[in-house]
Amino acid sequence: MTRFSLLDLVPVRGGDSVASALANAADLAAHAERLGYHRYWVAEHHGMAGIASAATAVVLAHIGHATASIRIGAGGIMLPNHAPLLIAEQFGTLAALFPGRIDLGLGRAPGSDQRVAQAIRRNLSGGSDQFPRDIMELAAYFAGDERLNIQATPGAGEDVPLWILGSSLYGAQLAAMLGLPYAFASHFAPAALDEAIEIYRRDFRPSAQLKYPYVMAGYNVFAADDAQEARLLASSMQQSFVRLRTGTPGKLQPPVPGYYESLPPQAQAMLADVLSVSSIGTQADVERDLSAFLRRTQVDEVILTGQIFDLEARKRSFAIAMAAAQAITAPVAAL
Repeated sequence: MTRFSLLDLVPVRGGDSVASALANAADLAAHAERLGYHRYWVAEHHGMAGIASAATAVVLAHIGHATASIRIGAGGIMLPNHAPLLIAEQFGTLAALFPGRIDLGLGRAPGSDQRVAQAIRRNLSGGSDQFPRDIMELAAYFAGDERLNIQATPGAGEDVPLWILGSSLYGAQLAAMLGLPYAFASHFAPAALDEAIEIYRRDFRPSAQLKYPYVMAGYNVFAADDAQEARLLASSMQQSFVRLRTGTPGKLQPPVPGYYESLPPQAQAMLADVLSVSSIGTQADVERDLSAFLRRTQVDEVILTGQIFDLEARKRSFAIAMAAAQAITAPVAAL
């Protein structure tokens, strides 16, 4: 049976504060738990006024205390920014605080531009070649490997599943080689989705963590009881993408009626591309779109996201999405 989870970028709204964004994240995570979502992930981004999840492990501790059973984790930690020992200690601490609930997704992008990456003061000279070695070192800290001559405390002996994140074929190849679950960022970079899944499943090698390939894919949802309202809600995220692509990122803005229709053709084409793995509409629309996506990809898990300005509207959107997910997977569950 397909699992459904949530990805939250912890958006900071225009006219609002980071404190409010973090309070909203805790509220949304508790809501997701009540709805039956499997996991709740936040992602590392830096130097962005509209995203409050830069200190990812700290945010997860906040989310953990607001919930009781849902899995929580990073989707992901940008490992080139960090020494593996520090991540082992941070997520080992989280695993001690919230046993059996912590996931650690790993990406190789800086989660920022090069100016911010340099300010982080992590040595980036190794590039992508360093990423696999860092993953293996991190895994060794969790395993308590004595060959390191250093013990991660907290961290050693903690059960923290590692995931590989990606939006290209590189992540699929690496996840397959290491025998780790793979999460593809199709919610904003869908172009290589089908090929990446094919490569990952074809080349997967079983590991101590995972016997069979396991694929998660990102999916945007903007759902409401009325299709026109859903289109209006989606305009906040559409504005964010347009501003990001034009070099003027900022806080999440209120929805604007007719925003998409007001854009020039090239901007509409850009949004149609980056947000092609999305559903905008009523529960019936989400059922139709999600069903088609599952038939196309056969993924094991879908991680839903969708930046909506109003918190209650966002909670309603994810409630509708879960009702749609349950409707389309009910026949499978009954077998």
